Amino acid sequence: MNVQDIIFVGIAFVTLLGAFLAVWLKNVFQNALALILALFGMAALFIYLNAEFLAVVQVIIYIGAISVAIIFAIMLSKPWFHSLPPRNPQKMFRAILAAALLFGGLWKLINATQWPLSDPASGDFSMQGMGKALLTTYSLPFEIVSLVLLVAIIGALIISAPDKKEAAKK
Repeated sequence: MNVQDIIFVGIAFVTLLGAFLAVWLKNVFQNALALILALFGMAALFIYLNAEFLAVVQVIIYIGAISVAIIFAIMLSKPWFHSLPPRNPQKMFRAILAAALLFGGLWKLINATQWPLSDPASGDFSMQGMGKALLTTYSLPFEIVSLVLLVAIIGALIISAPDKKEAAKK
């Protein structure tokens, strides 16, 4: 293992730790801080991959704007942390199973794909060139990412919805 591999593993570990804590912690404010850690890790991965523009966008938009908006929303909302409902083991099992299937499928897909090598100096990396490529050549992946984000939001709403049985008991 050389120094670049150690740096990559360290950045990946920080990113995965932040993502895991963002999902696992029970305090919403701590979840937001862990999300910021995961987003910083993603920015570091972008820098590692020589995509400085994406790293700057990650920091400015996601960490600087969205994460701060989430923290303000948490601080301005009614404190509900005094009565945390118990976690439903059945929902947790289903979520872990779905995540394991998703990551297993992605792992299999990544390993089965023949990744072509490209010349790093080729291509138009101006804002106009990137915008044109995003909305012409890469429009299908762009739309797929939007659907994945929509499915993630719907999944988060379903997982976080209170149980009807528990609501009926109260």
